[in-house]
Amino acid sequence: MTQKDMATLLGERGLRPTVQRIAVYEYLYDHRTHPSAETVYQALVQQHPTFSRTTVYNSLHALVKAGLVKELAMDTEERHYDADVALHGHFHCRRCGGIADFTLDESLVQRLMPDGYLVEGQGIYFSGRCPACRSAEPTN
Repeated sequence: MTQKDMATLLGERGLRPTVQRIAVYEYLYDHRTHPSAETVYQALVQQHPTFSRTTVYNSLHALVKAGLVKELAMDTEERHYDADVALHGHFHCRRCGGIADFTLDESLVQRLMPDGYLVEGQGIYFSGRCPACRSAEPTN
């Protein structure tokens, strides 16, 4: 997606497409690693020395409120952000700290919900150890 496409999308969602918002959204769109706000700030301040932490945090919150970004509240000390707002879940490795996406079938989500409920958002995640960390553990 180009910056022009991003600016159009922000405008369609009621956000003024500022340089800061576009930069934050572009970073999240290009880096699907579920970064924290601090990670986004550290990456962007290299290219945009005038960006402050407050600017990045405010941009993230505006993007979340507009439905363009998900804020992940997992069992980590920091919030993480994801530009993929399609239905999917997350797995957090407690050993290495990595966060991985996994597919969720919408029909499964609907079957899990009691009758009469309409799912308008989801935040499904699991935590444990990822395959790489498990394979690095000694076997007894």
